[in-house]
Amino acid sequence: MSLLVVGLSHRSAPVSVLERASLSTDAQFKLLQDTVAAEPAAEAAVLATCNRIELYADVDKFHAGVAELSTLLAQHSGVGLEELTPYLYVHYEDRAVHHLFSVACGLDSMVVGEGQILGQIKDALARAQELHTAGRLLNDLFQQALRVGKRAHSETGIDRAGQSLVTFGLEQLAAGGDVAAWARGKKALVIGAGSMSSLAAATLARAGVAEIVVANRTPDRAERLAQILTEGGDTDVSARAVPIESVPAELTRADVAVSCTGATGLVLTAEAVADAVEGRTGAPVAFADEAAATDERPLPPTSVGTDENCPLDLAAVQQAPVQQSGFSVLGEAAVAGMDAATLEQHAAWVDNATVDRRSAARRSPEADAELITALAATAATLGRIPERRGPEPVATPVRPEPVLFLLDLAMPRDVDAAAHRLAGVRLVDIESLAEASADAPMAADVDQVRRIVADEVAAFGAAQRAAHITPTVVALRTMAAEVVATEIARLDGRLPGLDDKHRAEITQTVKRVVDKLLHAPTVRVKQLAAEPGGAGYADALRTLFDLDPEAVAAVSRAEESTEKNAESRGPA
Repeated sequence: MSLLVVGLSHRSAPVSVLERASLSTDAQFKLLQDTVAAEPAAEAAVLATCNRIELYADVDKFHAGVAELSTLLAQHSGVGLEELTPYLYVHYEDRAVHHLFSVACGLDSMVVGEGQILGQIKDALARAQELHTAGRLLNDLFQQALRVGKRAHSETGIDRAGQSLVTFGLEQLAAGGDVAAWARGKKALVIGAGSMSSLAAATLARAGVAEIVVANRTPDRAERLAQILTEGGDTDVSARAVPIESVPAELTRADVAVSCTGATGLVLTAEAVADAVEGRTGAPVAFADEAAATDERPLPPTSVGTDENCPLDLAAVQQAPVQQSGFSVLGEAAVAGMDAATLEQHAAWVDNATVDRRSAARRSPEADAELITALAATAATLGRIPERRGPEPVATPVRPEPVLFLLDLAMPRDVDAAAHRLAGVRLVDIESLAEASADAPMAADVDQVRRIVADEVAAFGAAQRAAHITPTVVALRTMAAEVVATEIARLDGRLPGLDDKHRAEITQTVKRVVDKLLHAPTVRVKQLAAEPGGAGYADALRTLFDLDPEAVAAVSRAEESTEKNAESRGPA
């Protein structure tokens, strides 16, 4: 087994890079075809989701495989290889198996434990099977990954560790509150009719929205999704389909919009979103930071360095930031290097008192030393020179409550990121979901899933190594059967009068002897080959029994042909 995976995900690359590297369906098909046409790869599969792009291959050379797969990803994604390389990760053999099983269980998802990835893995396998780029290794790997993912969800509480990306996104729109309470009675617009959009529509319906409008470039798909929502039976939602051209008008009516299309450009620009909000409120919409910039309310005056007749020159450090209430870099910078008399004069000025410089100048060196020592001790304890008055806090303008909620689950993005800054709009997209999920708590069940993954990886590796030696064992037994047949034929020539009964008894006896002699070695070699590093036992067996390599290869081809025929017939 020489399984190799090269890819990038939300864990290795920023959303801006993932967005540019996203692959259309046509690009995925072309990538698969080019991969198996390349020299190092015999099989290939592509797992492309909104937050990951991974190319799996069965290769005969590691370094050549990494170079070829990286180059192909760069070519088909449109991102230059030099730019893409820093964000790529590589897994090989057992590490590659571990990675895919972890992905299937939701351990590597943006929202830990989400189950939608299983459908995406199933789609990746179907694409590879359709193009005949998945052979024995990748078929076994992806089918086992699906079983491992289902086992993790059925045997553990991994579902409690996180939700689907849709549910998590709606929770972010609801600002962490109850989604059902937030959604109740709202009008929703769903842009797109694919699997993610359908999941979003169903989730919104269960959450209690009053109406769902589905917009899609293919009207039939939008109509079908609207019909499913209406006839679902478990909700009272009203659903209808509209052409994609109706999105601007419907956005003005909607309280919440979810977009997940395969478009290569923006579906909703910031201007379109602003127009929708203006259509709802009747007032022009400004960017939130511009509203803050035009706020002309007077700010509270600062209390340091603004009064006249201050004995210290604070102008040079007027812009320094306040560090703590009552202490600042202003005070520390201003008094640096000052003698004790000047410091005392400044303290007196802050207290609105006066200091006679002549009397201060008559202070003894011992008094100066004592004052400086006390000041140094205070600074060492507090970390800052204490000031009698600290700056007043600056008032921050309050952002208005949102009237339009946007959830962008597309990659590349459907909604202009500038909509984040629009007053009255709350936008949650893949990038903000990644930031929000980074600090999400991990459930205790995650550890149990990790143990399941580790056990399944070991079992898969053992099965693959055992399968690798099976053609050699079959070739050995075939050779032994041929030897038995040859010797029985020779016996017939020497004993032409041998009756059938005795010939059959002799033949059976010889076969039993051969089987007993081969039983222990073949069973043991399968056990040894299943262990890590056991691939060499097949070579040893071929060498010891002088097996013809072509005979072993013929067995492998026959098994692969049988498996392909079974796949083409489908399940019984």
